[in-house]
Amino acid sequence: MKVTDKMAVIQEEIDEACRRSGRNPGEIEIIAVTKYVSVERAKEALSAGLKNLGENRDDGLLEKWDALGEGPIWHFIGSLQTRKVKNIINKVQYIHSLDRLSLAKEINKRADKPMKCFVQVNTSGEESKHGLDPEDVINFVEQLMDFPNISIVGLMTMAPFSEDRDEIRKCFAQLKDIQTAIKKLQLANAPCEELSMGMSNDFQIAIEEGATFIRIGTSLVGENS
Repeated sequence: MKVTDKMAVIQEEIDEACRRSGRNPGEIEIIAVTKYVSVERAKEALSAGLKNLGENRDDGLLEKWDALGEGPIWHFIGSLQTRKVKNIINKVQYIHSLDRLSLAKEINKRADKPMKCFVQVNTSGEESKHGLDPEDVINFVEQLMDFPNISIVGLMTMAPFSEDRDEIRKCFAQLKDIQTAIKKLQLANAPCEELSMGMSNDFQIAIEEGATFIRIGTSLVGENS
């Protein structure tokens, strides 16, 4: 199926989730996660009107960046090793996986201008997932005020891959609560207006709980195409 056709289906689902939660669909940014697809498929996504592309490995991002350049808005959405920051730092507009001070220091050192970062939070408590424990997030964000090249634009989380919709919703709602608490602090480098949460299997719930960026791969661009 063409990306344009898949996009039409997803947009309907976004509209439905927004109707249920009293939100404006214009508030939702779709990140096409292109990590499993070819450069040509990524180009098709752009031609379909998508502007945000997400990659979770530095080599995958660099391959597509070399082919597509600065046209897309680039998001690094995977766990980022400190030693690989230099490879991607001034090629991406957003990093969704800031979760430790050593990484923050490296981003701050390497960035040519303030980097838009999401703090990754492990709201599910799963050992297999990266991210800060929820109770540590505010202290971590406050420590980042010493880094002028880091702007905390929001928080990111991944819900468990589960059929339990209440469990998924709880993870997203918790992230929203943390975001609200951070915004009340009015920290200069942490506007924290965005929530990056929701993927192909759970983005409607994420929207209902306040997501502003959803990361869609399989159901939008497919796999190995």
